[in-house]
Amino acid sequence: MTEGVNLRKVAMIGCGFVGSASAFSLMNSGLFSEMVLIDANKEKAEGETMDISHGVPFSRHMQIYAGDYDDITDAAIIIVTAGANQKPGETRLDLVNKNVAIFKSIMPEIKKRNCKGTILIVANPVDILTYVAIKLLGFEENRVIGSGTVLDTARLKYELGEHLSVDSRSVHAFIIGEHGDSEIAAWSSANVSGIKLDDFCEMRGHYDHKKADEEIADRVKNSAYEIIKRKGATYYGIAMAVRRICEVIIRDEKSIIPVSSMMHGEYGIDNVVLSMPSVVGKDGFETRVPIELNEEEQQKLRESAETLKKVLEGLDL
Repeated sequence: MTEGVNLRKVAMIGCGFVGSASAFSLMNSGLFSEMVLIDANKEKAEGETMDISHGVPFSRHMQIYAGDYDDITDAAIIIVTAGANQKPGETRLDLVNKNVAIFKSIMPEIKKRNCKGTILIVANPVDILTYVAIKLLGFEENRVIGSGTVLDTARLKYELGEHLSVDSRSVHAFIIGEHGDSEIAAWSSANVSGIKLDDFCEMRGHYDHKKADEEIADRVKNSAYEIIKRKGATYYGIAMAVRRICEVIIRDEKSIIPVSSMMHGEYGIDNVVLSMPSVVGKDGFETRVPIELNEEEQQKLRESAETLKKVLEGLDL
């Protein structure tokens, strides 16, 4: 992270369900001492600021205020959640044109101010919009990342933890590819504290691995649809994922998390953004981690990339 950046400052662009839940999660994190909230509806940003600020006496001192793009220049992390919500029955890719249009108004504002912090894209479809942000900003690619499959991976760990009656934090498994319908559960590399997943399943009395894998992967993939069907939007899970990504960046943890970043030939995939386990630190994306994938998983990953490429080809950037 370069000079002119305040490591204790974060900016949130977009104060809808995801933006406000993420801001609340960050207020509780103790990572930042300053947070600016920006929204096309200034009153919404002001309302969220007031509401969240009233929790400060129960947490740590923090300056929270509604602002504009001039306030983002020195932020260590600029989080972009602005965009249309996914409606019941709508896929993340269905949101493309609405949200690309919104990004065409936001990204020039960020570029104009020559921000030096990390840009974290959270709005959906996150892989497409991260690509759009990279192209419109012209910043170093490592500084523009998406929340990717960080939440999907947490959902997978949660489901496996429940299935095996074991702490989900001891489960090591990733969802890779698109944050969406073509995502892949990377079963080949999944393990529980170093023990191959199938072996651990048998230790816990589960033997029909293929059936269990399919059911769990389907639950993970469809969980957003199920939540949206019941309550209209998903925001708490992603708010915790945003907090975790910010923590990794601010603390320069070099943690391995599956963020969205630009692919350059890995697995035969080029010039498309998707999620793979990556080392993330103070400068954003550092390097991809080559986890074990069998031939079927690699093929599904290439198909996921093709799905995204077809969408990108239809965009006017």
